[in-house]
Amino acid sequence: MILRHEEFEEGCKATCNGPYDGKWSKTMVGFGPEDDHFVAELTYNYGIGDYKLGNDFLGITLASSQAVSNARKLEWPLSEVAEGVFETEAPGGYKFYLQNRSPPQSDPVLKVTLAVSDLQKSLNYWSNLLGMKIYEKDEEKQKALLGYADNQCRLELQAIQGAVDHAAAFGRIAFSCPQKELPDLEDLMKRENQKILTPLVSLDTPGKATVQVVILADPDGHEICFVGDEAFRELSKMDPEGSKLLNDAMAADKSDEWFAKRNKPKASG
Repeated sequence: MILRHEEFEEGCKATCNGPYDGKWSKTMVGFGPEDDHFVAELTYNYGIGDYKLGNDFLGITLASSQAVSNARKLEWPLSEVAEGVFETEAPGGYKFYLQNRSPPQSDPVLKVTLAVSDLQKSLNYWSNLLGMKIYEKDEEKQKALLGYADNQCRLELQAIQGAVDHAAAFGRIAFSCPQKELPDLEDLMKRENQKILTPLVSLDTPGKATVQVVILADPDGHEICFVGDEAFRELSKMDPEGSKLLNDAMAADKSDEWFAKRNKPKASG
């Protein structure tokens, strides 16, 4: 479902929309409110037609027989990669793995899989420094499953051969935590000589709460945003007008026509 939709006239101070400074929007989608569900933030830069993908993001896995049924009904390409597990590809090239079964009561989104170049180094970062619990570890397949709570979507780290290439898609993973913990987290990363992409900063949202964030990068350059929970809960409330705002914005977006009229391709990110 569409949880909320926002339009912006210029780039974000925390580079939420990548290294672009033009008009952009973000749409939050998920199977339920952000308080207790995994939510995807879809960013759209009006002048960009496509993004070069790297090998960093390996996919999202969710349990939903309804999603499999919907894909078949819409004749969306499905490829069975394991018994009852179907791979499909979203517009833009992002992979989804659909388990053909009833979703758990908590959240149908089971895990997000990221590529890493050195599993042990990454586990040291995500578990020892960031405090994630290791739920599973498979040395033979060089992968591990981590999380902050038993009822939340998991983070899966999958080792690959060679370096992790982020290309130009500029995704990140975000977590909320008590605001008072953010300075300590930043200090820890400084002491450990880890990369801080955006030092602790306050982000203003007109008419809404001001949130504090710190943005880090793991050993492979995966971006991780930690946001102060108290203000974030106010910002992340579901907007009943979200679907209408998105539909209105899509109807008003004439950028494809503008480029076509001038016989120009939209830029590639």
